[in-house]
Amino acid sequence: MSIDWTAFTPWSALLGGILIGLAAAIFVLLNGRIAGISGILGGLLRPASGDVVWRVAFLAGLILAPLAWLVLADLPPIRIEAGYPLVIVAGLLVGISTRYGSGCTSGHGVCGLSRLSPRSLAATLAFMATGFATVFVMRHLLGG
Repeated sequence: MSIDWTAFTPWSALLGGILIGLAAAIFVLLNGRIAGISGILGGLLRPASGDVVWRVAFLAGLILAPLAWLVLADLPPIRIEAGYPLVIVAGLLVGISTRYGSGCTSGHGVCGLSRLSPRSLAATLAFMATGFATVFVMRHLLGG
């Protein structure tokens, strides 16, 4: 994936970050639950009584929000500069890692850090370091 830095608008990025933070804070205040996507999706695999509707609504919002944005503006083009096998392996590694790490980047990075969770700090530092190392190896050592 590549980012068109000439079209980068810091104000919309700041507004998006504020909205994500507000949504996560409101979610935890009103529901007492963390807005981590892996936990919300995982809860649908073994649903508890009365626990399905809000999870489906949350996930539907993630899917419908970009579609609603299309009414206001065009979505930026998405280019993935990797083959499907690499994307599939990467997705599986992320999925397995969220199980071992007891949460995903949204749960730890947004919600956990805002609660000053030491476990989330360690997880977020591990996510970031692994991402940096992967990009370095793929781009500079393997020439990909």
